[in-house]
Amino acid sequence: MGRAMRLNKFGSGLISVLALAASIGMAEAKSDIIVAMQLEPPHLDPTGAAAGAIDSVLYSNVFEGLTRFGPDGSVNPGLAESWTISDDGKTYTFKLHEGVTFHDGSDMTAEDVKFSLDRARADDSANAQKALFAGIENVEVVDPQTVAVTLKEANSSFLFNLAWGDAVIVAPETVADIKTNPVGTGAFKFSDWVQGDRIDLERNPDYWGTPAKLDNVTFKFISDPTAAFAAVMAEDVNAFVGFPAPENLPQFEADPRFQVLVGSTEGETILAMNNKLPPLDNVKVREAIAHAIDRQAIIDGAMFGYGTPIGTHFAPHNPDYVDLTGSSQYDPELSKKLLAEAGFPDGFETTLKLPPPSYARRGGEIIASQLRAIGIETEITNLEWAQWLEQVFRGKDYGLTIVSHTEPMDIGIYARPDYYFQYGTPEFQKLFAAITSENDPEKRSALLKEAQEMIAADYVNAYLFQLAFPTVADARIKGLWKNQPTQATDLTAVSWEE
Repeated sequence: MGRAMRLNKFGSGLISVLALAASIGMAEAKSDIIVAMQLEPPHLDPTGAAAGAIDSVLYSNVFEGLTRFGPDGSVNPGLAESWTISDDGKTYTFKLHEGVTFHDGSDMTAEDVKFSLDRARADDSANAQKALFAGIENVEVVDPQTVAVTLKEANSSFLFNLAWGDAVIVAPETVADIKTNPVGTGAFKFSDWVQGDRIDLERNPDYWGTPAKLDNVTFKFISDPTAAFAAVMAEDVNAFVGFPAPENLPQFEADPRFQVLVGSTEGETILAMNNKLPPLDNVKVREAIAHAIDRQAIIDGAMFGYGTPIGTHFAPHNPDYVDLTGSSQYDPELSKKLLAEAGFPDGFETTLKLPPPSYARRGGEIIASQLRAIGIETEITNLEWAQWLEQVFRGKDYGLTIVSHTEPMDIGIYARPDYYFQYGTPEFQKLFAAITSENDPEKRSALLKEAQEMIAADYVNAYLFQLAFPTVADARIKGLWKNQPTQATDLTAVSWEE
């Protein structure tokens, strides 16, 4: 009996040791992550607003399209496993993956693809990139796993366009509540949104593709750069994507607890001008503003040296990029001369409305000072993101604003007369139509270069810099995107080192 009791006591102790070892192992094999970002989405419908923060949370994680961007900017199969293109380049026939379900358990079929594309191009569509779908003539359901999309004209960018977050597939049964309860097909399911604080996602156990390695994801919203620094240093968050205080990056780089990734983005950061608002409707005035801007002073002062100067709306890492910074070099004396020629020898007053990101708020103060030096006084108004979308993007109630356009290769926005800076000349529309229909790579490259030169010569906006994308993360995290070929925090392949 006594021996049995000793064995039981020994066995009990062994079990305790094993349990402790198991618990330590479990602690090391983390499966949850807290990712911080500066901007909170205004709502959760990527097909219903221009706010990039929506895609930052939901792209690939919750919602998917027929095609998708890879971390290198390549266009890859998404919900479509394959496709064929007709000889005239107008009809794309997509074969969908088998066994795809929405997060509510319903099947995703060709009917959902038709609904999504028809909804995006409808007359009453709220899609911020509705123009991407304007060339669709018809969407036909061939069978539950096959859909044919016929275009009015051949479009060499069509598969690229379908990879945008604005082209994700949604279901008619759940779209009414999409802004607060998004239901997609992705590797993560929406769990909770505590507005002003966080969004929670959980692993989708029924995902059709490669399952996510993380069980739970929390997106934490921290708008203040000082608070962002404190949260990362205290390890209250595991990663901060788009870290808003670049002056702190050297400190993180020197700390072995962290990894610092500084990648490129599709974010052309511009001083946007309202081309229909006098006196900004005068090209000489816009040219004067462009020459008043010292780009490097903004990159150094607002971004602490992180950023690449640009002279047109095109990413420098794109092989078709043309360096046009020389056409708007810093020359305040030329600015004053141009203002006098335009009838404003004493300058004028206008508004400068700034969204929340650091590049805009910090850069805005620097630009206001540079414009003041040539006689232009700006009334600065700091807006929250929803206010900026309402007043500037939709309402066009502004003179100047600063924003980074993070959509991939989006020079086509200059062909839209009703876009918020209100350019869209017939000449540029004709040129962009030629770009869209041109399939020969060399000819298309030449046309893209011509487009860059046209908007630079018209001084549509003052082009500042290509936004860098710094991420600070726990050194043990693997699989984070370094670059931003689209605005996304794709966590589908992210894990912790074991």
